Amino acid sequence: MRRSIALATVLLAAAGAGTGIYAAFSNGGTKTVVRQVTVPDAQPTAAQSSVSAATDVYNRASKGVVEITASSTASGPFGEPQTRRGQGSGFVYGADGHIVTNEHVVDGAGSVSVRFWNGATYKATVVGADASTDLAVLKVDAPASLLHPLSLGNSSALQVGQSVVAIGSPFGLEETVTAGIVSALHREMTAPNNFTISDSIQTDAAINHGNSGGPLLDLTGKVIGVNSQIESDSGGSDGVGFAIPANTVRSIASQLIRSGSVKHAYLGVGIATASGGVKLTDVRTGTPAAHAGLRVGDVVTAVDGQAVRQASQLSSAIDAKQPGDTVTLTFARSGKTKTTTVKLAERPS
Repeated sequence: MRRSIALATVLLAAAGAGTGIYAAFSNGGTKTVVRQVTVPDAQPTAAQSSVSAATDVYNRASKGVVEITASSTASGPFGEPQTRRGQGSGFVYGADGHIVTNEHVVDGAGSVSVRFWNGATYKATVVGADASTDLAVLKVDAPASLLHPLSLGNSSALQVGQSVVAIGSPFGLEETVTAGIVSALHREMTAPNNFTISDSIQTDAAINHGNSGGPLLDLTGKVIGVNSQIESDSGGSDGVGFAIPANTVRSIASQLIRSGSVKHAYLGVGIATASGGVKLTDVRTGTPAAHAGLRVGDVVTAVDGQAVRQASQLSSAIDAKQPGDTVTLTFARSGKTKTTTVKLAERPS
């Protein structure tokens, strides 16, 4: 079961240098020989190298990671007001006090607070939130000395198997560090409003409740994803976590800061990767795809002349457009190649 997420201890080990001393003695009046042998430094093991890398990333990035508490008021069983609190993570996005986190961390919150690395806590306002990508931007009026912005990396350059580090507040345990690798790329997540977040990053770094909105970092300390969901039967970390890619974060955060909202282009289809392209598994009534004559079973092979071979590529191509834009789709139907022009609409909320 995939869940939104709203402890691992890193142990230091060191290999030391030493000397070996031996002596030879004779009772027959011969000269005593003492020899000192220098033992070269031991080479670090893979585990030690991994620990050193995680420590370095923590030292670079931890002051830019924050804990977020979102509070809301609801009626209790007898009509009495009850305060509910949700907890997640986030990171400093700009020296002006912008904070990036997950939309589901702050959804419905009446008040939001941000706790920094030194324990200082400040009230925050929600600048904007986008349920379609599960991202939100907050603004906090905190001293410049507390604001340590983290840089976004290029998630398109990630490789399966490369090392990553997650920092966040699982179960409220602030500044918890876990390490792992990129387990897979181009995964899909279901956003809070049931749309698809494409090109998601899968990782085996331990992610638990409270890690939501926190950064997934490469070994240079750059944010390559925002931790958002886990696949788990137990409800805790089973080694399968998912992060929203940094390139999506960059686009969405800039729009939220600029206007407080995001407009997504909408085709109106269900899709799946198939042999030779992307198969349409659903064409919703009244959508741009339906108006353009697309049908279930059509296999899209190109968007504006650019080949698409995976469902995530089609999603990304449409996401790069704006509502009202026109795209040309090339598709196969009954063994024949066809084209159609589609005027994209705004994705419903």
